[in-house]
Amino acid sequence: MKPLSLLTPDDARSLAGVIFDLDDTVLDHGALTETAYGALFRLRETGLALIACTGRPAGWGEVIQRQWPIDATIVENGAVALVREQAGPIAGPGEGLAPVAGAGRVVKLDALDRDTRRARRAELVALADDMVRRFPAAALADDNDQRVTDVTIDIGEHRRVPPEDVQAMRAVLRERGVRTLVSSVHLHLTRDPADKATGAVRLLSTRFGEDPTRARYRYAFVGDSGNDGVAFAAFTLTFGVANVRAHLGKLSVPPRFVASHPMGRGFAEITRRIVELRKNAPEP
Repeated sequence: MKPLSLLTPDDARSLAGVIFDLDDTVLDHGALTETAYGALFRLRETGLALIACTGRPAGWGEVIQRQWPIDATIVENGAVALVREQAGPIAGPGEGLAPVAGAGRVVKLDALDRDTRRARRAELVALADDMVRRFPAAALADDNDQRVTDVTIDIGEHRRVPPEDVQAMRAVLRERGVRTLVSSVHLHLTRDPADKATGAVRLLSTRFGEDPTRARYRYAFVGDSGNDGVAFAAFTLTFGVANVRAHLGKLSVPPRFVASHPMGRGFAEITRRIVELRKNAPEP
């Protein structure tokens, strides 16, 4: 890992866009600060496409897609994406960007039809109910009514579930053929094979016409935890906010550059460095 001061003008100018996690990356314990929100606008002003990529629910993603200056929102750990209807190809810096927040109809992109999705999720809800009966320290997360592909158990948002209980739940669910993902606040139950990296690359390819291989070089990823490990490994240019250091033991590939500040301040720090280099670098 390197400090942001070692990021080069060539690195910054090579980017077509930035993909970023939400919790503890842009958000501070779930809250969006003025500093972090302003950083998004500054990135946008340099011609970069912006894509949020989170484990948070589709209902959150729809609101974010309507209100933030971003081109797409990938939710539920890569399983579903939301875009504005008139979004065109993100062919390069400053080209084909979607309108700024508030314009257009938001479209949800899901590989499964509604009836299949509902049946699959009903099964996951029953399994999650069984887990919270067996492990009283846990409870269903309060965002489940906004989800369409997975079910979440609160293990760290409004309560603290012992790590041994989390591991025991994961073992039971694995025996039942259910995939689990652990974030800083939730245990996710899913039958979808998606993750943040594959979800982002799929969206860039199918919706915005990017070559899947080139997309991994043209888009940077910013994250904060072990739940971002696949994306840190998948993209060439990656950043971590300072609190990522607490999760390095869970990362086979750490981010290339790390900010000195945590959460939203760290995201703003990364933004300032990218914007500075893009504005001051000579045109190719």
